[in-house]
Amino acid sequence: MYDLQELEAFVSVVRTGSLTASTLDLGLPKSTLSRRIRQLEQNVGQPLLLRQSRKIVPNDAGRVFYRYCNDILELVVQGREALDELKAEVTGKLELRCHESFVRGWFSGVVESFMADHDDLRVAIHTQRNLPEAVEDGVCIWLGEAGETALRQEVLGVLKQGIFGSPAYFRQHGKPASPGELAHHPWVDLLGMADTGVILHHSRQGNFPLSLPDRRFTVDQFNVQGDAIAAGRGLGLMPVWLVERRLTAHPGSFQSCLPEWYGPDLPVTLLYPHGVLPRRVRAFIAHLRSCIPEEWTGGGGTATQAVPKSGTHHSNT
Repeated sequence: MYDLQELEAFVSVVRTGSLTASTLDLGLPKSTLSRRIRQLEQNVGQPLLLRQSRKIVPNDAGRVFYRYCNDILELVVQGREALDELKAEVTGKLELRCHESFVRGWFSGVVESFMADHDDLRVAIHTQRNLPEAVEDGVCIWLGEAGETALRQEVLGVLKQGIFGSPAYFRQHGKPASPGELAHHPWVDLLGMADTGVILHHSRQGNFPLSLPDRRFTVDQFNVQGDAIAAGRGLGLMPVWLVERRLTAHPGSFQSCLPEWYGPDLPVTLLYPHGVLPRRVRAFIAHLRSCIPEEWTGGGGTATQAVPKSGTHHSNT
């Protein structure tokens, strides 16, 4: 009888062709992954992998064994899911981690509607300013590039970024008429934004590398950035969808400028552990996918003017 963890390690290495890539895929130390491969080869009684140049490939025995490994692991998953589905209740504790910009409003509505259908469920929400290294018994919703992690990643949509200021600021200082004029206005940005540079994009005029003007105020949260811009401290790039939702609660707090110019798109990413997930986690992921706003996937219009809208979000939000 083969160890399922050893089979999973072998299948991952064959798929990725690299021990390093498989450590990220499985969330394991390289030493543990190598040990599982060695133990599997000892149990099988022959080598299964070859190192060719910079890639690891299966030998003849490995190719044959790989097909059976896939079948075994798939049957295990199906068996666990079938047994799990016999439990009608979604119970236990659900650990949810969410980027700070989503916690108020949309995400809290998603969680409330899910809990309304599952009375015995306990939920803990952790506000994230940094991407977590691990997630147990739950998921994480992240805004921005997630990079390489030990978690599975699923992009739920993207948020466009526009340039915004407060009405009072524009009355006092005027609105920039071109991207080049932004250099004459103070800037409110997020920590790290200037490190990689900012490229503005126009559908007809192409790209414009933005030389960030006077950085009067730098913060590490979208909510604090929004407060500073609304208070007239300067201009800044903000996700249009977040601005729209804020305008619904606080009409007139923002105005867009250069509405046909956009900053880099920000992906919204769902992260969750590898392997077989508990029923409560799978149920929440399914519910979350049904609550994705149309604007994230391009189905809700351009919204370049950032005016309040009603009825444009999913009913569960």
